[in-house]
Amino acid sequence: MAIILAGDRSGTGKTTLTLALLAALKNRRCAVQSFKVGPDYIDPMFHAAVTSRPCYNLDPILTSERYVQQSFRAHCTNANYAVIEGVMGLFDGATGTDDTASTAHVARLLGLPVLLAVDCARMSRSLAALVQGYRTFDARVNVAGVILNRVGSDRHLQLLRDALEAINMPIFGVFRREKDVQLPDRHLGLVPTGEVSGFEQIAERLAGLGEQCFDWGKLERLLASTALSHRERQEEEERRVRIAIARDSAFNFYYPDNLEALAAQGAELLNWSPLDDKDLPEADGLYFGGGFPEVFAARLSENRPMMTAVRQAIERGMPTYAECGGLMYLSQSLTDFAGKSWPMVGSIPQTVEMGGRLVLGYRKAIALNDGPLLKKGQPVIGHEFHRSAVVEKLRQPTYTAQRYWGAVEQPASEGYHQRNLHASYVHLHWGHRPDIAQNFIQQCEQAKALR
Repeated sequence: MAIILAGDRSGTGKTTLTLALLAALKNRRCAVQSFKVGPDYIDPMFHAAVTSRPCYNLDPILTSERYVQQSFRAHCTNANYAVIEGVMGLFDGATGTDDTASTAHVARLLGLPVLLAVDCARMSRSLAALVQGYRTFDARVNVAGVILNRVGSDRHLQLLRDALEAINMPIFGVFRREKDVQLPDRHLGLVPTGEVSGFEQIAERLAGLGEQCFDWGKLERLLASTALSHRERQEEEERRVRIAIARDSAFNFYYPDNLEALAAQGAELLNWSPLDDKDLPEADGLYFGGGFPEVFAARLSENRPMMTAVRQAIERGMPTYAECGGLMYLSQSLTDFAGKSWPMVGSIPQTVEMGGRLVLGYRKAIALNDGPLLKKGQPVIGHEFHRSAVVEKLRQPTYTAQRYWGAVEQPASEGYHQRNLHASYVHLHWGHRPDIAQNFIQQCEQAKALR
């Protein structure tokens, strides 16, 4: 029993509407599994905070079409309902010229109905033309109904109802202009849930809105028209190595699939905090995800015992994987938006500065050397999302990388590499690449044996 909640465009309010639906289902004591189309890290944090279950990304570029289907089926185990939040507008794909990796692409892969969320703030009868266009644009996509967001007066609502009745389009929810449910944002999107004060109260308010504003009769009939697949549980393997995962307010961009891939292949995962802990847990490998080290640069810099412990562990040969924010933390220094420079770990002999330019998009990359994750010459597809840049010319790059699509460009050097260190701005999803997790674990085993 699953649906996809899409938007007619970015900014239409689909994240808030998705959270309201998830919170209402959770309040009804339903086990609900959520998913997010695309490479985003932050929206899934909000999903997980509401459902108490990890939210999984469905991205056929970072993974594959087959993996999207497998991941959806596998992670719906023991769930009553599944809700997928779309990305951008329904047909907006990664290339801009087709709908590759769009919400519509995922809807076709999974064969699920779509509810289209529309910002109705500045329209009335034109809504029918817009919705009819979305319904007929691709006959393979089942736009089963709409959710009206930011509706004004009762008169406004009646005009919208009349317009949709003329094209026989069901309304599954009506949300008024709410001013007391505001999710704070910053330079890379929403502020992560761990930093939002009073999020429990926001979740309660969202649940209340979900109960009041969705048409539950229609919604339950639609959900009942789809079925969730289940899988056999596998026996847990004997733990082979211990991998320390940097996880706190500064480092929280992780795909659950990556962590589960490590655990499935025999790694014990140990969460620790570069902000608050004074020493590393006893481990055989280090994994630094992305996040917001620039926001917490002062606290990270002041925790000198931890920075020393990290630097010494890498110097001793501990296999280490660092993405984006992790690369920034391991660098010599980090200059924040105010222009103040903060000393960092220093394992990477380069400096990083925050800037106004947003680097965003999918990347094709090729490993330049053997490392803890990849062998020389191995290709990967990843995603970049940051406003910082390395100041110096790269000395020991990890990859040659270029845009995934668009005009042909000369591949550029990217990241920083040592025999035991893979650092890069390119985020990787390992779901369809079990070899990456296996390589990392093998490197950790070898380093453990040498110790």
